[in-house]
Amino acid sequence: MYTFTSRVRYSEMNHQKGTLNLSSIINYFQDCSTFQSEDLNIGMDYLLSKQRVWLLNSWQLEIKRPARLGEYITIGTWPYGFKGFFGYRNFIMKDHHEEVIAVANSVWVYLDSISGRPARVPEDHGGYQLEPAYPMDYMDRKIALPEDFTTYPSFPVVKSNIDSYNHVNNGQYIKMAEEFLPDDFIARSMRAEYKMQAVLGDIIVPKVSLKKDKATIILSNESQKPYAIIEFIERNNL
Repeated sequence: MYTFTSRVRYSEMNHQKGTLNLSSIINYFQDCSTFQSEDLNIGMDYLLSKQRVWLLNSWQLEIKRPARLGEYITIGTWPYGFKGFFGYRNFIMKDHHEEVIAVANSVWVYLDSISGRPARVPEDHGGYQLEPAYPMDYMDRKIALPEDFTTYPSFPVVKSNIDSYNHVNNGQYIKMAEEFLPDDFIARSMRAEYKMQAVLGDIIVPKVSLKKDKATIILSNESQKPYAIIEFIERNNL
């Protein structure tokens, strides 16, 4: 497992709840996998030279307990499988007592960056070493769409949403979706399914379904085609 240590920052907090934002957890996980790739010399420059890119297909995040301001944390990641053009990667966040705060599963697609089409993962797994999958309840990466939802005012993709691949960073969709959660909603899990890439200037049309302990946010284009679907499940015992 590859790890790095950090501390929960004021800028990463949901100040209404006093806990680490889900989008901030995703950013920690994304940074961890990026650090691993760079340290193995199979990061952005390497992929650019091979005309390849890893594109995130889905997240499944499970929150064991909320992380709070100032906590010292360790973030870890490891790949546990490759099949065809898919890669499968776990993530974990622990406190300084080694208590697990959050775990995640993620599914990635290996793409030819010129054609934009999936490419088979090399036999050497792209330079990564496999480790056993984390023991969690693995859910379907496909999220069922709600029958009823409310459409909210649209908004444009701005520069701060864009990453080095010139499209909206996967964590930014989570951050957008969090804006539509009720103030008293504390999530115990989150799933995200990425359907297509939004770029600078695209218009995001948010559609929201709130039912019992579940919130589903669809971030679509103006033709009602989803960029991303995010599902939050509420924790009832905090």
